[in-house]
Amino acid sequence: MNDQDACVAQATDLVATHFPHALGAVLGGSAAQGRATPSSDLDVAVLLPDSDTSRREVIRHNGRLAELFLNTLADVPEFFEWDRARRRGTVLFIYDQGLTLTDPHGHVSRTREQARALIAAGPPMLTHTEREQSRYSLTCYMDDLRDTPSTNRHEQLVLADFTLREAAHLLTAHQGAWTGIGKWLPRRLLSADPALGKALLQGHRAVAEHADPMPLVTMAEQVLDLVGGPQREGYAHFWRK
Repeated sequence: MNDQDACVAQATDLVATHFPHALGAVLGGSAAQGRATPSSDLDVAVLLPDSDTSRREVIRHNGRLAELFLNTLADVPEFFEWDRARRRGTVLFIYDQGLTLTDPHGHVSRTREQARALIAAGPPMLTHTEREQSRYSLTCYMDDLRDTPSTNRHEQLVLADFTLREAAHLLTAHQGAWTGIGKWLPRRLLSADPALGKALLQGHRAVAEHADPMPLVTMAEQVLDLVGGPQREGYAHFWRK
């Protein structure tokens, strides 16, 4: 049994043990892609009858950590729209790209079709207010990163992280692509714009390895140029309309 088969077997047993009333389940993440390590958790989406409650849980089953995305059938459309609105589509991608563990009545198959339609439609565009706020945030992080001396390594490293994250947020939005957090940020960034995404990641690495902020600053400026340029004087954010 290879690693992927072992993960499928563990996830299937988890669902049967903890959710015998489940309408279906899907294994997602690195385990479904054959990239799991011995310490990787299992990402499992479980469809539940409407008498149950939608929620997110983390449990340990037979020694392995599992993150569970539990949704009643009636809650799926609303939850999928919420997941899409975040522009990350975490659970949408589990249903889109994951491995079906059990689907006795075809509910998982139909839910996967819903997820794939939303993935194909892409994330929502940023509103004008969201875009301007992101431009302003990236400009601030970029300016501070440029001005922070390499002797202040902790500040420099934190600013590099925030600059990369905000630049990725803006660039993926500009490309109409999905974004991500954690390990999914570089994956989504490279998928959205391979050339500029790679340059941003290399710029971030230059700060980490050589205390040189300028490659990342230069790439952040390129991202800003795509969406109207740096946002400094003239920016206003109103607490009430």
